[in-house]
Amino acid sequence: MISIILGIIFIGFTVFACLPMGPLNWGTDIISFLKGFAPVISVFLGIICFFIGAADMKDKKEAKQEEASISEQEEAQNS
Repeated sequence: MISIILGIIFIGFTVFACLPMGPLNWGTDIISFLKGFAPVISVFLGIICFFIGAADMKDKKEAKQEEASISEQEEAQNS
């Protein structure tokens, strides 16, 4: 419950800080930060996606090998 309340407070503060007519007027600073941060975060997300994809391919290969070995064992038991 406390996390929901804190989340609402933080979202409200963010909206308040971005308002152009507000006393903080951080809108332009936030846009500048996002423009500079976008390439960095895209590199990290690309690396993460690459590793997830590689792990998924490895898991599929292992599952296929395991399935093949199980089917071979069943065939050997049936013979």
